[in-house]
This record gives sequence, structure tokens and C-alpha cells, in this order.
Amino acid sequence: MPTPNKTWLNARQSGALLHVSSLPSETGIGNLGAGAQNFVDFLSAAGFAYWQVCPVGPTGYGDSPYQSFSAFAGNPYFIDLNELVQSGLLLEAEVAELRKLPHDRVDYGQLYHRFWGILAKAHARFDPQTHSLKGGQSFHEFYESQAYWLDPYTTFMALKARFGQRSWVEWPKEYRDPKRIAKIKLSQPELSERSRHAFYQYVFFHQWKKLKAYANEKGVQIVGDIPIYVALDSADVWSRHDNFLVKADGDLDAVAGVPPDYFSETGQLWGNPLYNWKHLEKNGYKWWIERIGSSLELFDVLRFDHFRGFADFWVVPSHAPDASEGAWELGPGISLFQAIERAVPNAKFIAEDLGYINEAVFTLRQQTGYPGMKIMQFGYGHDDNNVNLPHFFDHNQVVYTGTHDNATTQAWIDSLSGENKQLVFDYFDLHDSPTVDRILRAAYASVARLVITPVQDLLGLGAEARMNEPGTSIGNWQWRLSPESFETLAHRETDRFLALHKRYHRVNDTLQRNYSAPPEKKAAFDEIPTLQK
Repeated sequence: MPTPNKTWLNARQSGALLHVSSLPSETGIGNLGAGAQNFVDFLSAAGFAYWQVCPVGPTGYGDSPYQSFSAFAGNPYFIDLNELVQSGLLLEAEVAELRKLPHDRVDYGQLYHRFWGILAKAHARFDPQTHSLKGGQSFHEFYESQAYWLDPYTTFMALKARFGQRSWVEWPKEYRDPKRIAKIKLSQPELSERSRHAFYQYVFFHQWKKLKAYANEKGVQIVGDIPIYVALDSADVWSRHDNFLVKADGDLDAVAGVPPDYFSETGQLWGNPLYNWKHLEKNGYKWWIERIGSSLELFDVLRFDHFRGFADFWVVPSHAPDASEGAWELGPGISLFQAIERAVPNAKFIAEDLGYINEAVFTLRQQTGYPGMKIMQFGYGHDDNNVNLPHFFDHNQVVYTGTHDNATTQAWIDSLSGENKQLVFDYFDLHDSPTVDRILRAAYASVARLVITPVQDLLGLGAEARMNEPGTSIGNWQWRLSPESFETLAHRETDRFLALHKRYHRVNDTLQRNYSAPPEKKAAFDEIPTLQK
């Protein structure tokens, strides 16, 4: 059972936020190959202890990692095709088309048309009876261990292909009923499609676990992201209606979102199905525990996205034009986290407790003991409480200059005006140098034990490097760290960040004692007997 104020944060450290898609590569999108290993090398050399990524599931229309076809599967786009060339499953000439794609952004349209045919060729050459990826499980061992989610997911993807990639709510009625899934007879093309997607997951998990082992050897832990909601058009909802407030035909009476806030005057209408928390509680939150257990195979730490939704969540009528029309309903509260703690004791979690937080959300986070989040850009103008200013931080928090949803910090500085600009510039002493550097140093100097910085802020990049703008559906998730920018980061900035980490005791540090002594007298000081009552 979670213990109040229990925390896994036991040292002053820092990390960097960079999604896998943003890594440098030669094949149109970041992947799990050399670019990822080179990034880990930089993090380790510069004194960073954590690498945070966005969700890594397969994406559909809009390309958002927060709208995935599965809460368990990995995104095949992230597969390093060079490894498949080296293993003989692909020819270099077959991959060459992808090398023509941009290196500084993801062109998802071109990637979609070129990538899948190439990966299908690798599958055609793969024989699960005789071929295993070097240093990993056999295909059969992998499938057997993951069948509980892999079976419905691969069937779901095969049927999506059959029905022109349409959402399952538009499929013929007999394919929408989860009770009939076991009776579905797949044609040979559908069986082949199912086999392809199983192979893609085999390769993804193999490469991810190899990358995670490499990062851990270098002293870097990977922070994963667990979206609170799953997409309606997902294998999870299609195969397990009972976990969600979804009608048999896929219709929804209400959907998820958030009320008007910092990001939007009309709120955010996410459109995801809501959970059937009563049903989930009755079966001991089995699906959630499976989801957490699967994620912990890939990550060292998990961030619960939209943590406040576990205390109370915003319910929006499905016909509403925006999220301003809605109401709060109670979430599962501490019982969910007690069940998770029993199933996976000592797992490390971060609670994304952003937005307008009430006392119930604060109390729930205190009950779990999970560190919450603070955003430097929210110091002024976000609410009247100003709790995102460094002098209000406490130890059990993870501080960010900004997140994937914010403007880059340099772009935010450049956009400030009026009284808010005056307050920010006075607080961070930006008048003679209005750059991200002083804000980053203020975060590092704070008492918060973990600081995570988007790579865009490490480089001081502007508006051109924004990753996502909530409430918009076009032009997001495309930014990439170009090879030139990575060279700047790795070869010119490593020593600077290592020096900052040492200055603010964020490397090789342990918890500080609440008493002091001259360093050279430490041993003798520790030998002084404690006074007895």
C-alpha cells in the first residue's frame, strides 16, 4: 500500500525530455538505433541521469503519441531498419528511399507511404522457426509472453487493413462485438497482416530492451509516459468494451476532456472514451495492472499523465461542440494505486498534477507519495498561487522548464508582454540577457530533487522547435533534433552541462544530512556520541 510522503527520489539529479521520433536518424523519423545510443552517450557524459520520452505506441491520424492503437504495443516507425539490413532481412537499396526524407522534421505523409512496404519485406524474409534477432528471445518466446495483448492487437490491425483503415466503430456489426472476436474467421490476407504486425512488435521490443540495457549501463534511466486515456479506435477498447463506458456499437454518451485552462479558453475536447471504474474495481483493476506491468518492461520510471483524472475527471457530453460544457465526476482515488502497489511494489512513478488542482488531487498525490510536477513557465500568470516559482518548490517534485505541450522556453520568453513580462524578467533577472539559460539555472538551483529539461531548451531554440500545441490537430509532433543540432549539443555543450550539474550537486549526489561539519573533520564528527536523555 502506498505510504504518505514515500518517495523514490533520493538524490539531486536531472534529465532531458526528447521523444523517440525527434532523434537524429537517416530514415525520416527517430528510431532505436545509433541516434538513440549517441543521445544516451551525451546524457551520460553531461551528467544527466534520466531520459524522458512521450508514449511510444503506434499512432494513427494526427500522429499524436497520446492517441494510439494500443496501450501495450510499440510504434513500428521507431524500428531501426539498419539492424534489419545487417541481419539480412532488408537490402540497403530498399531502405534508400527513406534516406531522402527530411532530417529536421518528420514528414508523416511520405513516411506512411514509404515505410510500411519496406518493413513488410523484412517480414517476408523472416522465418520464425529458424531466425532470432541477435541476443534476444526467439519469436515464439516473445509471442507466448505477450499473447494476452498481442492476440487482440494483431487481429485488430488485420481487420483495420481489411476495412480500409476505418475506425472499428464503422466496421460491420459482427466485427464490433468483442464477444464474437474468438469466432472471427480471418482470410489468408488477414492472417498475413496479423503475422506482419506480430513481427513488427517482436522487433520493436527486442530493440527497445537492447537500448534500455545500454542506457542503464551508462547510468541513464528511461522515463515513460502513461496517458490516462486510450483512443476509442484502439485494440484496448475494441476487445474489452467492459472496461470502458462504450456501447456495443461503439457509440459514446460522454467523452473525456478538460475544462477551460491555461492552454485553451474552451477547454480541450479529447474525445476519448471514459473508464468504467466500477467494473475495473470489481476485477481488481486487472487491465491497469497489466498495462503498468507491460510498461515497466520498457521503462525505469512511469509518468501518470493527467493524474488529476484519478481523483476527479471532466465528463463532456459527446454532442458538445467543445469542452466548456461538462461536469466533474469522481475517479477511483487511492484504491487504484493500492492495487498497483500490491502488484508491482517499489515501482517508480511521477504524477502529472498540472492544470487547476483542487485539494482532493493534492491529497491523492500525498497519499501515493509520488513526486508531482512543477513548470517554470507557469511561475507567473498561471494561477494566483504562484506555486510554480522555485522558492515554493519542495524536495519531492520533478521540475520542468516546459513540456512537450508548451512553447519552447525561449519562445515563451520572447512572447511575454506587459506586467507578466516585468514579473518574469525581474524574478529571473532577464533584463540584460533574456534567454533560457538563467531560468534553467534557477531550476537546477532549486531544492527539487529532479529537473527534466526539453532538449529544445538545452539548445535555447525558439518557436520553430515547438513539439505540440494543445487544441490543434495539424503540424504537431514533427520537430526533430537535426544532426547539426545534435553535434552542437554533444560536442559543444557536454562540458557546460556537466559543470552545471556539479555546481548544483546534481551528479553523484546523495541525500544531504540536516546537520553539518567541516569536510576534513567529517569522520571525527560522526564519532561524537549522541546525547542520551
